[in-house]
Amino acid sequence: MLGHGTPMTRLSQLRDLGLFDASVPRYTSYPTAPHFTDAVDMAHTERWLAAVPCTATVSIYVHIPFCERLCWFCACRTQGVRRAAPVASYIETLKVEIAQVATAMAQRPKVVRLHWGGGTPTILTPAQITDLLATLHAAFDFMPGHEFSVEIDPTLVDADKIKALRAGGMNRASIGIQDFDPRIQAAIGRPQSYERTHAVVEMLRAAGVQSLNTDIVYGLPHQTLSRIARSTQQVVSLNPDRVALFGYAHVPWVAKRQQMIDPESLPPPEARLALVEQTEGQFEAAGYVPLGIDHFARPDDGLTRAAAAGRLRRNFQGYTDDGAAALVGLGASAISRFPQGYAQNAPATAAYAGRIQAGQLATVRGYVLRLEDRIRATVIERLLCDMMVDLAALRGEFGGLADVLRPGLKEVARVFDGWVDVTPDRLTLRPEGKPLARLVAASFDGFLKPGGARHSQAI
Repeated sequence: MLGHGTPMTRLSQLRDLGLFDASVPRYTSYPTAPHFTDAVDMAHTERWLAAVPCTATVSIYVHIPFCERLCWFCACRTQGVRRAAPVASYIETLKVEIAQVATAMAQRPKVVRLHWGGGTPTILTPAQITDLLATLHAAFDFMPGHEFSVEIDPTLVDADKIKALRAGGMNRASIGIQDFDPRIQAAIGRPQSYERTHAVVEMLRAAGVQSLNTDIVYGLPHQTLSRIARSTQQVVSLNPDRVALFGYAHVPWVAKRQQMIDPESLPPPEARLALVEQTEGQFEAAGYVPLGIDHFARPDDGLTRAAAAGRLRRNFQGYTDDGAAALVGLGASAISRFPQGYAQNAPATAAYAGRIQAGQLATVRGYVLRLEDRIRATVIERLLCDMMVDLAALRGEFGGLADVLRPGLKEVARVFDGWVDVTPDRLTLRPEGKPLARLVAASFDGFLKPGGARHSQAI
């Protein structure tokens, strides 16, 4: 990555800009979830579902919140489980919700994406996998060739589960890795050997799964340049089609399990920058194309083609080429995205189940999008996807653009001078300014206020 002057000069400049002290959202949505309120309820979701036309394409996200082990670093909505009964009960509740949502939709839309996330979707038995898929296919019309992706825990999957998923159409698998170093795995409560992970990759490929996504995390406890370099090389050896390079977000006020991690063992912000930039270099040297702020893909991957065509999107799963008009979230804490706004289900499984069993949709909070929100969301998404915003195109799409964006554009031009180029028709983040992307995006966030919601580190 290019720098401003010498490496030490560049570090000093980034330090002066507040990169190493700031905390900002990851912007997988705008507004972000902390700004959802109970002003959005099931009545909103019912109207929004009914308004989806039969000609529209839809994506479906299914949340499986259970894990046999709770990794200490994870901030996802999950819960530990040792018995089969809670999982079986949850699947029955999910099936009821699927029927309720399908009934609420006036037309059967065309489903182009199905994603199972968690938690650990592979905690389900083969019979449960088959049953849940049959329920989904009975309720919705899936387009031929639709994408079906599943988050897979290599320590909790076997050939029979992969066979059941593949029979149901799984054509993309996502494997969480974080780091292969044993000391780091012990510090985050996630033992997972390279050998086991490699064996699962081989099973997936042998079963005919055409696309594999993996992720690796920087900023973990005891992580050093040499340790992450070894883990990155092991990730490359698995030959994934896509890789996500996430920064560990230490947010123990949100995820209580992170209190198990000694904050003194975490790399400081300037070390995090070195970790991420070294790892980016390794992936690029291995032939991967950098996408957005934290993804990489093979040159022939659909995500790379989408980025080249300006169709890269950012949502709750990270970067995607999903252009569906709506995302329907099913399960506890799942978030739906409609043209009109966001709707989130009750986060706790008991509260979620109670609402569904009472014959209600599970929505408990959300957000109704205003024109201003759409403008800001578009600017933030395009900046984080393309490192550039076509202001002229936005003026053609939205009225009132200048008034909404003028303060943010002035701030960016003043604060990030030399890192960002601003003209009347275009905002461009220079390559050497990539670490500042989320900070620049935050300049257009109408919700950020001193003393407001707490977020993860900017780097």
